[in-house]
Amino acid sequence: MNPLSRTRTHSWTDPAELAVLARTMSGLDFLRMLAGDETRIPMASTLPFRITEVEEGRVVFVGEIGEHVYNPIGTVHGGFAATLMDGTAGSAIHTTLPAGIGYVSMDLSLHYLRPITMDNAGPISAIGTVLNRGRRTGLAAVELRDGDDRLLVQATSSCLLFDLEG
Repeated sequence: MNPLSRTRTHSWTDPAELAVLARTMSGLDFLRMLAGDETRIPMASTLPFRITEVEEGRVVFVGEIGEHVYNPIGTVHGGFAATLMDGTAGSAIHTTLPAGIGYVSMDLSLHYLRPITMDNAGPISAIGTVLNRGRRTGLAAVELRDGDDRLLVQATSSCLLFDLEG
């Protein structure tokens, strides 16, 4: 075993149970239920984040940075930021959806503006805002900011809306 290796253990809630709830609740109510309880979001056990604010058309996710999300050159892997921002954008759109309607990401465009490290960022906040929601698609913007409110990454994402029963 490599003497520099680390170990990380995590657990998660069965996503099938959440999927059943998602079909019966509005997106706003569903996300309010999840806010503050990262143990209910399976992906949050792998990439540590939590939902801290939820209102119609806007959500905030907070990600905790640790060396387990670093790339080999000593900065946070861009995939961590992308995953956090993809979830934030989709969730912002989800807050505008009635029960029985779901979404899936169609695209995600990111612009990385600063390197993200444990030394300069502290917890990072992804703030997602709906720009437009139509019958079949939604568009959201997301800003990723560090603990000093510096803009780290700017993104836009569009989502396809669909009937969860169909």
